[in-house]
Amino acid sequence: MRRDHVCAGSVAAVVDIDAAIGFVVAHGDAVERARLSWLRTGTQPSPEVLDSAEVGQTLGGGWPASWGDEVASVDATCFRLAELDDLGALGRPSARRALDWLAAGQQPDGCWEEDRALADSAPEWARPGDPEARLYLTANAAFWLTVAGLDARAAGPLDHRVGGAYAGVVHAASQALAAHLRPDGSWPSFLAAGWLSAAVLHRQQMFYESAQIKAVLAERLPQASAADAAWLAVTLRRVGVDHQEWTLVAARRRLTETQRSDGGWSSDDGHQFDVHATLAVIRAFR
Repeated sequence: MRRDHVCAGSVAAVVDIDAAIGFVVAHGDAVERARLSWLRTGTQPSPEVLDSAEVGQTLGGGWPASWGDEVASVDATCFRLAELDDLGALGRPSARRALDWLAAGQQPDGCWEEDRALADSAPEWARPGDPEARLYLTANAAFWLTVAGLDARAAGPLDHRVGGAYAGVVHAASQALAAHLRPDGSWPSFLAAGWLSAAVLHRQQMFYESAQIKAVLAERLPQASAADAAWLAVTLRRVGVDHQEWTLVAARRRLTETQRSDGGWSSDDGHQFDVHATLAVIRAFR
């Protein structure tokens, strides 16, 4: 049985990746199992799986959230892009339209906010008019435009800068994110806004600001949930942060402490997302 080791003090901590794979196979749906196959072996998903992963996209390019009727949501669109990334599908037309929709939704100050029509149904992290939600959504949208910009081949000329076709959009977002940092490196928003911002700023070569955030995150990791530790690790690795960087080592250590006896990890959003959380861990140890 294959295991991955992380140095945790003087004791070798172990993540059982084979058990995690078994959990996804046993409990995942067709899309989640296809994500596992792509992460493990680069196996291209079937057209049926891709159609299923892309279903529900609005004509404008975004996806609606389960809590938002038919109105496209920034948060839900970023979640779908994460799923498509696990399928190697960010270059498909569906993802390109979604990225274009995100870029077009940036506000003059460099930030993003959910549609006002979602005010009565949105959870706290996506509530229109809430400054904490605004910062989180900005970090999330900027992260995906950072990751996918050079590959998206959206309408218009590509740019050699970070973000490709979306370089100007990402740059404006990074300035907005940096402007919200406090002197001690903390930020006035949800925890996830921290690692998403750190990733964006890292790719913008704003290494000091990114390191400030990562120092705060490292202090929080010993008490972080499994889902948060996995999301942090995947986010920073996706933009090229070295896997031996101390924040990532701390995140992997936390994941060794939180694997369940069935091989999976628990999601903060309910058991129906445990497979998604487990896939994030598998990607973090990839």
